[in-house]
Amino acid sequence: MTPEDLRSAVAAGILDEAQAARLSALVQEREGRRARMPSEDEPFEFFRGFSEIFISIGLVILLTGVTSLLVIMSFAGSGGEDGGTGFALLICAVTAAICWWMAGYFTLKRRMTLPSMVLATAFGIALLIFAFALMERVGGGFRLVGTAGFGLASVGMVLWYLRFKLPFSAFLTGLFMLGLIYAFVLELIFREAALLGSLSAMATGLGGGMMLDLGSNPVLSTATLVFGIGAFVVGMWFDIRDPHRLGRHAATAFWCHLLAAPALVNTVAVTLMAGGGIGKLSVALLVITLLALVIDRRSFLTAGIAYIAIVLAWLVGEGGGLSFVFVILVLGALITAIGTWWVQLRAFVMTRLPDFPGKGRLPPYSMPE
Repeated sequence: MTPEDLRSAVAAGILDEAQAARLSALVQEREGRRARMPSEDEPFEFFRGFSEIFISIGLVILLTGVTSLLVIMSFAGSGGEDGGTGFALLICAVTAAICWWMAGYFTLKRRMTLPSMVLATAFGIALLIFAFALMERVGGGFRLVGTAGFGLASVGMVLWYLRFKLPFSAFLTGLFMLGLIYAFVLELIFREAALLGSLSAMATGLGGGMMLDLGSNPVLSTATLVFGIGAFVVGMWFDIRDPHRLGRHAATAFWCHLLAAPALVNTVAVTLMAGGGIGKLSVALLVITLLALVIDRRSFLTAGIAYIAIVLAWLVGEGGGLSFVFVILVLGALITAIGTWWVQLRAFVMTRLPDFPGKGRLPPYSMPE
C-alpha cells in the first residue's frame, strides 16, 4: 500500500488521519523502515486533472453571471442610495449562499480541489463586501468598516473549514485575519497623524521608511510579525497532528506556513538590512534554512531567496554585470542543490540535533539508500 493509496482512503472518508498514520507506521515497521519517509514528501495538490480546471472556469463565469444579473436587478429596482445599498447586501448574501450550496456538491460529494478553492474564495469575498456595505450603510468609521468586513470574512472561512474541511480555507482565513489586523493598525497611524497634524507622520507610518522595518515603521512591521508568529504556531499545530502527511491536517499546515513564511522572513530580513547588518542577515538566513529543514517546509526558504541573493551580491562586491550573472548562477545552483538533496540535508540536520520537545512528532527522517 503506497502513501497515495492512504491519501485516497483518507480523502474518501474510509480512514481518518490517525488511522492512516497508524497503518502507514505498521507497514513501514513490517518492512523494517518505520522512520523512513518517501523522498520529496511535502504533498500539495492544486487540481487533480483538467476537468477541475474546466469546471472552475465554468464556476467563475457562472458566479460572475449571477452577480451581474443581481446587479442589473438592483439598479432597476433601487429607489435611491439606501435602496441600492440594500440590493448590494442582497447580492452578496445570495452569492455567498450559492457558493455554500455548490460546495456541498463539488467539495463534499465530488471532492474536487480547484473548484472548491474557487467557491471558498467567492464566498469569502461576498462576506467581505457584505460587511463593508452594511457598515457603510449604518455610517461606520474606517476601523468599524474594516474590522467588521475582515472579521466577518474570517469567521465565515472558519465555518467553511469546519463544514467542508477544505485546507485552502485556512489560507483565506489568514489573509482576512491579516486584513483585520491592518485595519486596527492603519486606524492608529491615521489617528497619530491627525494628532500631530502632519502628513509626513502618516507617510512615515505607512512606509516612509522601509515598510516592514521594526525600527522605522514599528506599527505595521510589528503587526506583520505577530501575524506571522500566529500563522506559524497554527501551522505547527496542524503539522504535529499529521506527521506522515497523509491527510488534510498536513495540507492545512502547508497553507498556514505559506502565510507565515513571508511575514516572518520579510520582517526579520528587512529590519536587519535597514540596520546595515548584512552579517546578521546571513546568520538569520542560516537559522531560517535550519528551521525549514527541521519542520520540513520549503516555504520559509523560498521566502528568503531574494535576501540570499542580496547576501551573495554583498559577498561578491562591485563588479558590474559580471557580478550580477555570478550571483544568479550561484543562487540558482544553491537553490537547486538544496531542493535536490533536501531529504539528505534534513536527515543530516535532524540526526545531529539533540532531542527537544516535539521532535518525535515532526515528519520522520532517515538517510535514503
